[in-house]
Amino acid sequence: MNKPAKEEYAPFYGTYMRMVGEGPVLDILEDLAENTYALFSKLSDEQANHAYADGKWTIKEVLGHMIDAERTFAYRILAFSRGQPELPGFDENTYVENATFKSRSIGNLAEEFKAVREANLYLLHSLSPVQFAATGIANGNKISVLALVYIMAGHEMHHVKIVNERYLL
Repeated sequence: MNKPAKEEYAPFYGTYMRMVGEGPVLDILEDLAENTYALFSKLSDEQANHAYADGKWTIKEVLGHMIDAERTFAYRILAFSRGQPELPGFDENTYVENATFKSRSIGNLAEEFKAVREANLYLLHSLSPVQFAATGIANGNKISVLALVYIMAGHEMHHVKIVNERYLL
């Protein structure tokens, strides 16, 4: 699978696309899952309750956001690959504000991330080339299923980079 063309996603997602290297994207997602799980599962709850600045999410909230986004991307992939033409947007701040991430252990959140990714990989491995090429409208923007798969990987890379650079100095 080649990277999606720029016409297959909104410009906002270019940051995530650029983060994903060459190679089979499903293999990249599998490798990322292992590395991301290892990163978060080794943290203590004290470390995971840290925010690098006032008004910023804690590490637990970052991981919770990653889980929510993974589920959102997967739902869009499922819906568009099955022929649904349009889905609403996703306000990540509202999701985090209304979640219970801070009251959970980082180990529990890491396990959930791992399980969500594993389930999503089953979905992704089941898609045909025609389904990867399918498109839909999400958040008012046209996007392909293939682009969503790359965004799933790039979004994870983006947040792991931020955690490593700003939280775990």
